[in-house]
Amino acid sequence: MELHSFILSAIVLLTAAALSVALFKHLGLGSILGLLVAGIIVGPHSPGPYVTAHVEDVRNFTELGVVLLLFMIGLEMQPKRLWALRREVFGLGTVQILLSGVLIGGYIAFYQPSWQAALLIGFTMALSSTALVMQLLHERGDLATRHGTTAFAILLMQDLAVVPMLAMVPLLSDPGGISPEISIGEQILTLIGMVGLVILCGRFVVPFALERLLRQNNREAFALVVMLSVFLAAWAMHKVGLSMALGAFMMGMLLSTSRFSFQIQAHVEPFKGLLMSVFFVAVGMSIDLPAIVEQPLRLAQHVVVILGIKLLVLFLIALMFGLPRGVATRVAFLLAQNGEFGFVLFGFAKALGVIDGATFVLAVSVISVSMLLTPLLVRLGDNLARRAERRVTTPESFGFETTGIAPKERVVIAGYGRVGHTIATLLEVNQIPFIAFDTNPTNVEHGVRDGRAVYYGDIGDMELLAAAQVGSASLVILTIDHGPTALRAVSHIRHAYPHVPVIARARDLDACGSLIRAGATRAYPEAIESSLRLGAEALEMLGIPTDDVDSLLQGVRGQNYAQVVE
Repeated sequence: MELHSFILSAIVLLTAAALSVALFKHLGLGSILGLLVAGIIVGPHSPGPYVTAHVEDVRNFTELGVVLLLFMIGLEMQPKRLWALRREVFGLGTVQILLSGVLIGGYIAFYQPSWQAALLIGFTMALSSTALVMQLLHERGDLATRHGTTAFAILLMQDLAVVPMLAMVPLLSDPGGISPEISIGEQILTLIGMVGLVILCGRFVVPFALERLLRQNNREAFALVVMLSVFLAAWAMHKVGLSMALGAFMMGMLLSTSRFSFQIQAHVEPFKGLLMSVFFVAVGMSIDLPAIVEQPLRLAQHVVVILGIKLLVLFLIALMFGLPRGVATRVAFLLAQNGEFGFVLFGFAKALGVIDGATFVLAVSVISVSMLLTPLLVRLGDNLARRAERRVTTPESFGFETTGIAPKERVVIAGYGRVGHTIATLLEVNQIPFIAFDTNPTNVEHGVRDGRAVYYGDIGDMELLAAAQVGSASLVILTIDHGPTALRAVSHIRHAYPHVPVIARARDLDACGSLIRAGATRAYPEAIESSLRLGAEALEMLGIPTDDVDSLLQGVRGQNYAQVVE
């Protein structure tokens, strides 16, 4: 029974998703598996009430979450770091697609009389799920590890392979289905033009617009321009037959070198998280339970054989490219599943008559079940990898941070005004790594001219704290003079990262007390401290010993300045 009320459908979907995620996280199986199961429960193929029969429409909309996910990945990777992965992208990724596609196609040929259909199915099943794997890597914090970067490189090559695979479908259909309205030359020119448009916008137009909006303190328009840039890049790549996610990744990578990258990430993260959750629910809704029940043995055989082929190919070629056995094992189990692109490609192939309806249902079921098994496969791969190779104590990183500064043991400075600049100078002289944030574009420009890691960002934004990995910092120093923002920042940091010490600047003793109650480790009233310093200098000039003056200052501070404010 379909629920026709939108609000009732939303309540049922969110209830199923919340309960499933809570249960599966409690069992240690991860949130993604919980979302997939929630999708099965509320989908049209379940025996109970379902939220909608138009699963494909829901999935198409929620693929915007995949677009935002790849945009976020692009924000975390500068172009030079992508170039450093060229061997894995074009070497390892290409070999994996070709070898897996041929072997899976050969297996499918035993069950599919048409060699065209077998070839198409083989290469489609060779692809993995970008959305699922990248979300898993994000959840586990493995994106910066060697197996995380290798998996990402292979997925990037698979996204690039979308174009020739889409072009292959009409060529494999009957001649009557081919109607080339646009010449190859025109297609290439269009591709060059769209890529140039994305580069122009990401490199010059969008940063210029964002800077002007920040000078006007227009945060709402800032967020809207960011989202517009993402979807513009996605549309441009989709227009020339490329993956929308690839366009979003390009835009993110172009903006990764700007001083707004952390604040952009803070704005986009909530939308990405929500859409990705609904995307996995939509994938779960696609799992056709009656089709699985009709031929469970055949489906199970296809799933096991295809997973086995991909596991073997990925493991062997990873070893051939010089990866350690443990890394190769993790990469193989991460990428063994089939990808969501198969839903699109098989639907296209069915429309052109390359595959029939029964083959389409079976192929989509194989993709869905393989994605459902992925969280369990990843856990199995981790266990096997730990047995095959000792864990590396310091994993290699391709630079999860766009600053080039390791997130561990660094200091985070909130505010790069007069006080923040002074503190940054002291830290720099003592060779202590730091990163600073300010909401004033002029202060950020000063930091850039100083050659320091100063970024635009509101330290009171919880998403920015996560993007800047404040949980790994050795210390947070709040120099901002806006009381509500400072209190909000202290509260967020103390709640999310109770182990990170926070010292703060306050206008007066009342503000100092408020910050301490909010969770600051130390707070220093600016006016009183300057008075104390002036008084100490006066005492020393009048002949009072320095040790006595220092003891007096320590006593005043130890009594919360009670002696000087009574």
